[in-house]
This record gives sequence, C-alpha cells and structure tokens, in this order.
Amino acid sequence: MSKENWQERTELLIGKESTEKLKSAHVLVIGLGGVGAYAAESLCRAGIGELTIVDGDTLHPSNKNRQLAALESTMGKPKAEVIGARLIDINPELKLHIIQDFIKDDKMIEILDKPYDYVVDAIDTLSPKVYLIYHSLQKKLKIVSSLGSGARLDPSKIRITDLSKSYNCRLGFILRKRLRKLDVHKGFKVVFSEDKAVDDAVIVDEPGENKKSTVGTISYMPPIYGCMCASVVIRELIEA
Repeated sequence: MSKENWQERTELLIGKESTEKLKSAHVLVIGLGGVGAYAAESLCRAGIGELTIVDGDTLHPSNKNRQLAALESTMGKPKAEVIGARLIDINPELKLHIIQDFIKDDKMIEILDKPYDYVVDAIDTLSPKVYLIYHSLQKKLKIVSSLGSGARLDPSKIRITDLSKSYNCRLGFILRKRLRKLDVHKGFKVVFSEDKAVDDAVIVDEPGENKKSTVGTISYMPPIYGCMCASVVIRELIEA
C-alpha cells in the first residue's frame, strides 16, 4: 500500500466525507501515560489532522508494564517528546503541537483557549482533572474523561457512559463529588469499569505534587481505556 493511500482502509469503513471530517479536526489529549498515549495514537492512525498533546512527565521503569512510550531506550525521556515523534512517524503531515508541562490554574485556561473539536482527559491526578473538565465544559468544548483503569483485570466490564451513570469507581465517585461543588452533575462521557477494584492493589505513598498512591495495573487495561476514549471522539466527530 503506497504512502498516498495509507488511510484507504479507514475510508472504506467510514467513507470519504467522514475521513475528511477527521482530517479537519483538532483534538487535545492531556496526559500521555497508559491511557492517553494510546488515545493519541488511535486518533492519529484514524486520520485526525491536528493534535495537541500535553504531559510534563518523563519515562520511568515502572511505566513499562502498560505505557506505549516506555521502552528501555526511552527511559528518562519526556513522554510528550517520545509520543510526539511516534505520531509524526505515523503521519508526517499531522499538525502536531507538543506541550511538555504539568497543567494547572492559568496555564490550563490558556491551553483550552482554542477551538478544539474534542478534548481527551487522560489525567490521573484529581485536582487538574477536575478543573480540566470544568473549564472545558465552561468553554463549551466536548470532552471525554478516563476514570480509574487500575486495580482491575476484566476488560469485558469496561463501559462508556455519562459521568452521572458511572459506578464502582473510586475516582469517579470523588470526581462527581468535586464537580457537584462546581455545579457540574452530568453532560460528558467517561470510560470506566463496572468491575470492583482489587482491594489490596493500592499502596498509599508520601504526598507529592502529582501522585498520592500507587495503583496496581495490568498491561492491557489502560490501553483499552485509551482506545475507547479515542472511539468516543472519532464516532462523535464523524456523526456531527
């Protein structure tokens, strides 16, 4: 298959008009760990024409069990840099914007001050997750959010629904509670698992800037969450 028609199979499935819709779309992906990197790559391979990717973290050995960018050759490198290079290698014509930073407060509002067609929330830290969702909705941006993929093993129990209908997810529970205080009760899709979390798969760490606990994970769960987030974006864009 030649370079010129690398999207032939996508077009065969969704049609030329929908393929063009994806090509003209700009999607923001925040968080490039186990979920976000797979979401970004799925969007890129589907032919999204413009992506902004955001992550301030570097790669560590503990990432190797689930993260797309985590290889022996990439240890210590910025996640955004590694994923960015991979996306361009897939589609050299991709309009790619890389923001290598942890976003919060005014920086978050600044990043969201663009007419994105969709936002993917793959942040695993509560406060920036809450405010990303809140400010996205305030700006009338469509957003899909990944809830907790850790401490679970059964991929058949992963679901896509409105936040208000999610359950059996500690992150979802706390997120709903925090957003209610901001008068946000529903109105955006989440990817979550109805499977109950394994109780002893969480270790509480010392408080830090970006993490308060370590959650056990398996190789396939975060990638599936990422692919399902991407599916929400793609299906809604082509149906618009």
